[in-house]
Amino acid sequence: MKFIVSSSELSTRLQTLGRVINSKNSIPVLGNFWFHIEGKSLTITAAETEITLSTVMTLTEADADADFLLSARTIQDAIKEIPDQPLTFYVNVEQCRVTIEYQNGKYELTCDKADEFPRTKALEGDIHTVVVASEKLYAGVNRALFATAEDQLRPQLNGVYFDLTPESLVIVASDGLKLACGRILNVRDDNAASFILPKKPANAFKPVLARDGGDTTVSFTDRNAVFTTEDYTMNCRLIEGRFPNYSSVIPKDNPNRITVNRPALISALRRVLVMSSLASTLVKLQIAPNRLTISAQNIDYAMGGEEWIICDYNGMNMSIGFKGATLLELLGNIESEEVTFCLANDGSRAGVIVPTQQPEDEDVLMMLMPMMLNE
Repeated sequence: MKFIVSSSELSTRLQTLGRVINSKNSIPVLGNFWFHIEGKSLTITAAETEITLSTVMTLTEADADADFLLSARTIQDAIKEIPDQPLTFYVNVEQCRVTIEYQNGKYELTCDKADEFPRTKALEGDIHTVVVASEKLYAGVNRALFATAEDQLRPQLNGVYFDLTPESLVIVASDGLKLACGRILNVRDDNAASFILPKKPANAFKPVLARDGGDTTVSFTDRNAVFTTEDYTMNCRLIEGRFPNYSSVIPKDNPNRITVNRPALISALRRVLVMSSLASTLVKLQIAPNRLTISAQNIDYAMGGEEWIICDYNGMNMSIGFKGATLLELLGNIESEEVTFCLANDGSRAGVIVPTQQPEDEDVLMMLMPMMLNE
Protein backbone atom coordinates (compact mmCIF):
# COMPACT_ATOMS: atom_id res chain seq x y z
CA MET A 1 0.00 0.00 0.00
CA LYS A 2 0.99 3.62 -0.46
CA PHE A 3 0.32 6.81 1.48
CA ILE A 4 1.60 10.41 1.41
CA VAL A 5 2.13 12.66 4.42
CA SER A 6 3.85 15.99 5.22
CA SER A 7 7.39 15.48 6.55
CA SER A 8 7.31 18.44 8.98
CA GLU A 9 3.94 17.50 10.46
CA LEU A 10 4.95 13.86 10.81
CA SER A 11 8.25 14.80 12.47
CA THR A 12 6.51 17.08 14.98
CA ARG A 13 4.02 14.36 15.92
CA LEU A 14 6.75 11.71 16.26
CA GLN A 15 8.91 13.93 18.49
CA THR A 16 5.94 14.53 20.78
CA LEU A 17 5.00 10.84 20.94
CA GLY A 18 8.62 9.86 21.53
CA ARG A 19 8.56 11.39 25.00
CA VAL A 20 6.54 8.40 26.17
CA ILE A 21 8.99 5.71 25.04
CA ASN A 22 11.64 4.54 27.50
CA SER A 23 15.24 4.54 26.29
CA LYS A 24 15.61 0.98 27.62
CA ASN A 25 12.50 -1.14 27.19
CA SER A 26 12.13 -4.53 28.84
CA ILE A 27 9.32 -5.20 26.34
CA PRO A 28 10.86 -4.85 22.83
CA VAL A 29 7.58 -4.07 21.05
CA LEU A 30 7.26 -0.85 23.10
CA GLY A 31 10.30 0.59 21.32
CA ASN A 32 8.12 1.05 18.21
CA PHE A 33 5.46 3.40 16.91
CA TRP A 34 2.23 1.76 15.81
CA PHE A 35 0.99 3.13 12.47
CA HIS A 36 -2.72 2.48 11.88
CA ILE A 37 -4.18 3.68 8.56
CA GLU A 38 -7.89 3.69 7.93
CA GLY A 39 -9.18 5.60 4.92
CA LYS A 40 -7.18 8.83 4.83
CA SER A 41 -6.69 8.89 8.59
CA LEU A 42 -3.32 7.95 10.13
CA THR A 43 -3.20 7.17 13.85
CA ILE A 44 0.27 6.86 15.39
CA THR A 45 0.59 5.43 18.89
CA ALA A 46 3.46 5.24 21.38
CA ALA A 47 3.20 3.29 24.62
CA GLU A 48 4.99 2.16 27.72
CA THR A 49 3.67 0.02 30.54
CA GLU A 50 1.44 2.71 32.09
CA ILE A 51 1.06 5.39 29.38
CA THR A 52 -0.35 5.37 25.86
CA LEU A 53 -0.16 8.50 23.70
CA SER A 54 -1.65 8.63 20.20
CA THR A 55 -2.18 11.25 17.53
CA VAL A 56 -4.42 11.41 14.46
CA MET A 57 -3.33 12.95 11.15
CA THR A 58 -5.08 13.42 7.80
CA LEU A 59 -3.12 11.92 4.91
CA THR A 60 -2.70 13.62 1.54
CA GLU A 61 -3.28 10.27 -0.15
CA ALA A 62 -3.81 6.63 0.91
CA ASP A 63 -4.81 3.68 -1.26
CA ALA A 64 -5.49 1.02 1.42
CA ASP A 65 -5.78 0.36 5.13
CA ALA A 66 -2.76 -0.97 7.05
CA ASP A 67 -1.28 -1.73 10.47
CA PHE A 68 2.48 -1.91 11.08
CA LEU A 69 5.23 -1.01 13.55
CA LEU A 70 8.35 1.09 12.93
CA SER A 71 11.34 1.51 15.23
CA ALA A 72 10.73 4.76 17.11
CA ARG A 73 14.35 5.87 17.25
CA THR A 74 15.03 5.07 13.59
CA ILE A 75 11.99 6.82 12.13
CA GLN A 76 12.34 9.85 14.43
CA ASP A 77 15.99 10.40 13.54
CA ALA A 78 15.41 9.86 9.83
CA ILE A 79 12.38 12.12 9.37
CA LYS A 80 13.63 15.09 11.41
CA GLU A 81 16.51 15.66 8.97
CA ILE A 82 14.21 16.01 5.93
CA PRO A 83 13.07 19.56 4.96
CA ASP A 84 9.34 20.24 4.73
CA GLN A 85 8.00 18.27 1.76
CA PRO A 86 5.63 15.38 0.97
CA LEU A 87 6.84 11.91 1.99
CA THR A 88 5.62 8.87 0.09
CA PHE A 89 5.46 5.62 2.07
CA TYR A 90 5.31 2.26 0.29
CA VAL A 91 4.38 -0.45 2.80
CA ASN A 92 4.48 -4.21 2.37
CA VAL A 93 3.36 -5.64 5.70
CA GLU A 94 3.66 -9.28 4.59
CA GLN A 95 7.31 -8.82 3.61
CA CYS A 96 7.92 -6.41 6.56
CA ARG A 97 9.36 -3.68 4.32
CA VAL A 98 8.76 0.07 4.18
CA THR A 99 10.22 2.42 1.59
CA ILE A 100 10.06 6.18 2.24
CA GLU A 101 10.69 8.37 -0.79
CA TYR A 102 11.40 12.10 -0.61
CA GLN A 103 12.62 14.72 -3.06
CA ASN A 104 16.28 13.70 -3.34
CA GLY A 105 16.39 10.24 -1.87
CA LYS A 106 14.73 7.37 -0.09
CA TYR A 107 14.94 5.15 3.01
CA GLU A 108 14.51 1.39 3.14
CA LEU A 109 13.24 0.20 6.52
CA THR A 110 12.12 -2.98 8.20
CA CYS A 111 8.67 -2.96 9.79
CA ASP A 112 6.87 -5.40 12.08
CA LYS A 113 3.30 -6.55 12.29
CA ALA A 114 1.20 -4.77 14.90
CA ASP A 115 -0.45 -7.84 16.41
CA GLU A 116 1.56 -7.74 19.67
CA PHE A 117 1.33 -3.98 20.25
CA PRO A 118 -0.81 -3.30 23.38
CA ARG A 119 -4.33 -1.99 22.77
CA THR A 120 -5.78 0.63 25.08
CA LYS A 121 -8.88 -0.37 26.99
CA ALA A 122 -11.77 2.03 27.45
CA LEU A 123 -12.35 3.47 30.92
CA GLU A 124 -14.54 1.30 33.10
CA GLY A 125 -16.53 2.01 36.24
CA ASP A 126 -17.47 5.40 37.67
CA ILE A 127 -16.22 7.92 35.08
CA HIS A 128 -15.89 11.65 35.74
CA THR A 129 -15.46 14.04 32.82
CA VAL A 130 -14.48 17.71 32.76
CA VAL A 131 -13.55 20.07 29.91
CA VAL A 132 -10.69 22.53 30.48
CA ALA A 133 -9.12 25.16 28.23
CA SER A 134 -5.78 23.64 27.14
CA GLU A 135 -3.98 26.91 27.91
CA LYS A 136 -5.22 26.89 31.51
CA LEU A 137 -4.50 23.19 31.94
CA TYR A 138 -0.96 23.65 30.64
CA ALA A 139 -0.34 26.57 33.00
CA GLY A 140 -1.64 24.64 36.00
CA VAL A 141 0.34 21.46 35.29
CA ASN A 142 3.52 23.31 34.34
CA ARG A 143 3.30 25.44 37.49
CA ALA A 144 2.83 22.44 39.77
CA LEU A 145 5.40 20.01 38.38
CA PHE A 146 8.41 21.63 40.05
CA ALA A 147 6.85 21.08 43.48
CA THR A 148 6.38 17.31 43.09
CA ALA A 149 8.43 14.98 45.29
CA GLU A 150 10.71 11.96 44.77
CA ASP A 151 9.48 10.05 47.80
CA GLN A 152 9.42 6.25 47.83
CA LEU A 153 7.59 6.17 51.17
CA ARG A 154 4.87 8.65 50.13
CA PRO A 155 4.22 8.02 46.41
CA GLN A 156 1.10 10.23 46.57
CA LEU A 157 3.47 13.24 46.61
CA ASN A 158 5.21 12.13 43.42
CA GLY A 159 2.51 13.46 41.10
CA VAL A 160 0.19 16.36 40.33
CA TYR A 161 -3.10 16.34 42.24
CA PHE A 162 -6.31 17.30 40.41
CA ASP A 163 -9.12 18.22 42.80
CA LEU A 164 -12.44 18.89 41.09
CA THR A 165 -14.82 20.70 43.46
CA PRO A 166 -18.13 22.58 43.19
CA GLU A 167 -16.11 25.84 43.26
CA SER A 168 -13.12 25.17 40.98
CA LEU A 169 -10.59 22.73 39.56
CA VAL A 170 -7.52 22.78 41.80
CA ILE A 171 -4.17 21.61 40.43
CA VAL A 172 -1.65 21.23 43.24
CA ALA A 173 1.66 19.56 44.06
CA SER A 174 3.85 19.49 47.15
CA ASP A 175 6.94 17.72 48.44
CA GLY A 176 6.33 18.73 52.06
CA LEU A 177 8.66 21.77 51.93
CA LYS A 178 7.14 23.65 49.01
CA LEU A 179 3.67 23.74 47.52
CA ALA A 180 2.26 25.02 44.23
CA CYS A 181 -1.49 25.48 43.95
CA GLY A 182 -3.56 26.84 41.09
CA ARG A 183 -7.35 27.10 40.97
CA ILE A 184 -9.14 27.30 37.63
CA LEU A 185 -12.24 29.16 38.71
CA ASN A 186 -14.45 28.62 35.66
CA VAL A 187 -14.17 24.81 35.81
CA ARG A 188 -16.26 23.13 38.48
CA ASP A 189 -18.50 20.16 39.15
CA ASP A 190 -21.11 19.52 41.83
CA ASN A 191 -19.87 15.93 42.01
CA ALA A 192 -16.48 16.36 43.67
CA ALA A 193 -13.76 14.02 42.44
CA SER A 194 -9.97 13.87 42.37
CA PHE A 195 -6.94 11.99 41.03
CA ILE A 196 -3.13 12.07 41.15
CA LEU A 197 -1.38 12.28 37.77
CA PRO A 198 2.17 10.85 37.70
CA LYS A 199 4.99 13.09 36.53
CA LYS A 200 5.90 11.20 33.35
CA PRO A 201 2.51 11.51 31.63
CA ALA A 202 2.26 15.11 32.85
CA ASN A 203 5.61 15.92 31.21
CA ALA A 204 4.73 13.94 28.08
CA PHE A 205 1.44 15.78 27.54
CA LYS A 206 2.73 19.28 28.31
CA PRO A 207 3.93 20.00 24.75
CA VAL A 208 0.51 18.98 23.43
CA LEU A 209 -1.24 21.40 25.78
CA ALA A 210 1.24 24.18 25.00
CA ARG A 211 0.46 24.02 21.27
CA ASP A 212 -3.26 23.31 21.46
CA GLY A 213 -5.47 26.37 21.28
CA GLY A 214 -8.71 24.63 22.11
CA ASP A 215 -10.10 22.56 24.96
CA THR A 216 -8.94 19.35 26.60
CA THR A 217 -11.42 16.76 27.78
CA VAL A 218 -10.28 14.96 30.94
CA SER A 219 -12.06 11.71 31.81
CA PHE A 220 -10.97 9.64 34.79
CA THR A 221 -11.81 6.81 37.15
CA ASP A 222 -10.04 5.81 40.35
CA ARG A 223 -7.34 3.99 38.33
CA ASN A 224 -6.93 5.64 34.90
CA ALA A 225 -7.28 9.00 33.18
CA VAL A 226 -7.73 9.94 29.53
CA PHE A 227 -6.74 13.40 28.21
CA THR A 228 -8.14 14.23 24.77
CA THR A 229 -7.43 17.23 22.51
CA GLU A 230 -8.32 17.70 18.86
CA ASP A 231 -5.25 15.78 17.64
CA TYR A 232 -3.95 13.77 20.62
CA THR A 233 -5.21 11.27 23.19
CA MET A 234 -3.30 10.13 26.27
CA ASN A 235 -4.40 7.24 28.47
CA CYS A 236 -2.41 6.72 31.67
CA ARG A 237 -2.41 4.89 34.97
CA LEU A 238 -2.92 7.07 38.05
CA ILE A 239 -1.13 7.09 41.40
CA GLU A 240 -3.26 5.32 43.97
CA GLY A 241 -3.78 6.64 47.48
CA ARG A 242 -4.96 9.82 49.17
CA PHE A 243 -3.24 13.16 48.60
CA PRO A 244 -2.63 15.14 51.84
CA ASN A 245 -5.11 17.86 52.82
CA TYR A 246 -3.28 20.70 51.07
CA SER A 247 -5.67 23.45 52.15
CA SER A 248 -5.06 22.75 55.86
CA VAL A 249 -1.31 23.46 55.63
CA ILE A 250 -1.61 26.83 53.89
CA PRO A 251 -1.39 29.63 56.51
CA LYS A 252 -4.53 31.75 56.54
CA ASP A 253 -3.42 34.53 58.89
CA ASN A 254 0.03 35.70 57.81
CA PRO A 255 -0.46 39.45 58.41
CA ASN A 256 2.68 40.92 56.82
CA ARG A 257 2.32 41.58 53.09
CA ILE A 258 5.38 42.60 51.08
CA THR A 259 5.02 43.41 47.38
CA VAL A 260 8.14 43.35 45.20
CA ASN A 261 9.04 43.38 41.52
CA ARG A 262 9.52 39.74 40.55
CA PRO A 263 12.22 40.11 37.82
CA ALA A 264 14.23 42.42 40.11
CA LEU A 265 14.02 39.92 42.96
CA ILE A 266 15.03 37.02 40.69
CA SER A 267 18.06 38.96 39.42
CA ALA A 268 19.15 39.89 42.94
CA LEU A 269 18.73 36.31 44.16
CA ARG A 270 20.88 34.97 41.33
CA ARG A 271 23.69 37.36 42.17
CA VAL A 272 23.56 36.78 45.93
CA LEU A 273 23.26 32.99 45.65
CA VAL A 274 26.78 32.88 44.20
CA MET A 275 27.99 33.58 47.74
CA SER A 276 25.74 31.09 49.53
CA SER A 277 26.59 27.68 50.91
CA LEU A 278 26.32 25.08 48.16
CA ALA A 279 24.76 22.62 50.60
CA SER A 280 21.91 24.78 51.92
CA THR A 281 21.73 27.78 49.52
CA LEU A 282 20.23 29.64 52.50
CA VAL A 283 19.27 33.24 51.80
CA LYS A 284 18.12 35.73 54.38
CA LEU A 285 15.40 38.25 53.60
CA GLN A 286 15.50 41.32 55.85
CA ILE A 287 12.32 43.30 55.44
CA ALA A 288 11.97 46.95 56.41
CA PRO A 289 9.61 49.69 55.22
CA ASN A 290 10.16 50.10 51.45
CA ARG A 291 13.35 48.02 51.51
CA LEU A 292 14.03 44.30 51.03
CA THR A 293 17.61 43.14 51.68
CA ILE A 294 18.72 39.76 50.33
CA SER A 295 21.88 38.27 51.83
CA ALA A 296 23.75 34.97 51.83
CA GLN A 297 26.90 33.65 53.48
CA ASN A 298 29.29 30.77 53.05
CA ILE A 299 31.01 30.45 56.43
CA ASP A 300 33.33 27.66 55.26
CA TYR A 301 34.93 29.97 52.72
CA ALA A 302 34.45 33.23 54.65
CA MET A 303 32.45 34.93 51.93
CA GLY A 304 29.06 36.53 51.61
CA GLY A 305 26.89 38.78 49.53
CA GLU A 306 24.12 41.30 50.09
CA GLU A 307 21.82 43.35 47.88
CA TRP A 308 18.73 45.40 48.50
CA ILE A 309 15.77 46.29 46.33
CA ILE A 310 12.70 48.48 46.74
CA CYS A 311 9.53 46.88 48.05
CA ASP A 312 6.06 47.99 49.11
CA TYR A 313 5.88 47.36 52.87
CA ASN A 314 4.99 49.51 55.84
CA GLY A 315 5.12 47.08 58.78
CA MET A 316 7.70 46.29 61.43
CA ASN A 317 11.21 45.10 60.60
CA MET A 318 11.48 41.32 60.28
CA SER A 319 13.72 38.58 58.88
CA ILE A 320 13.09 35.16 57.37
CA GLY A 321 15.30 32.53 55.75
CA PHE A 322 14.50 30.44 52.68
CA LYS A 323 16.31 27.87 50.59
CA GLY A 324 17.47 30.21 47.86
CA ALA A 325 17.50 27.73 44.98
CA THR A 326 13.91 26.69 45.73
CA LEU A 327 12.74 30.29 46.13
CA LEU A 328 14.29 31.10 42.76
CA GLU A 329 12.53 28.13 41.13
CA LEU A 330 9.24 29.09 42.76
CA LEU A 331 9.44 32.67 41.49
CA GLY A 332 10.25 31.35 38.01
CA ASN A 333 6.91 29.55 37.98
CA ILE A 334 4.88 32.72 38.60
CA GLU A 335 4.06 34.93 35.63
CA SER A 336 3.06 38.17 37.36
CA GLU A 337 5.31 41.24 37.11
CA GLU A 338 4.97 41.69 40.88
CA VAL A 339 4.59 39.14 43.67
CA THR A 340 3.30 39.51 47.22
CA PHE A 341 4.87 37.68 50.18
CA CYS A 342 2.46 36.93 53.04
CA LEU A 343 4.56 36.26 56.16
CA ALA A 344 4.04 35.63 59.86
CA ASN A 345 5.38 38.14 62.39
CA ASP A 346 8.20 35.91 63.62
CA GLY A 347 9.10 34.28 60.30
CA SER A 348 8.55 30.81 61.75
CA ARG A 349 5.59 29.78 59.61
CA ALA A 350 5.55 28.95 55.92
CA GLY A 351 5.67 31.92 53.59
CA VAL A 352 2.86 32.30 51.09
CA ILE A 353 3.75 33.89 47.75
CA VAL A 354 1.07 34.96 45.28
CA PRO A 355 1.01 36.96 42.03
CA THR A 356 0.01 40.52 42.83
CA GLN A 357 -2.18 40.39 39.75
CA GLN A 358 -3.81 36.98 39.36
CA PRO A 359 -4.30 35.45 35.88
CA GLU A 360 -7.82 35.67 34.50
CA ASP A 361 -10.14 33.02 35.99
CA GLU A 362 -7.30 31.65 38.12
CA ASP A 363 -6.10 31.85 41.69
CA VAL A 364 -2.41 31.00 42.00
CA LEU A 365 -0.60 30.41 45.30
CA MET A 366 2.86 29.17 46.23
CA MET A 367 4.06 28.18 49.68
CA LEU A 368 7.59 27.66 50.99
CA MET A 369 8.74 26.49 54.40
CA PRO A 370 11.33 28.77 56.06
CA MET A 371 14.85 27.80 57.12
CA MET A 372 16.33 28.54 60.53
CA LEU A 373 18.50 31.63 60.70
CA ASN A 374 21.59 31.88 62.88
CA GLU A 375 21.20 35.44 64.04
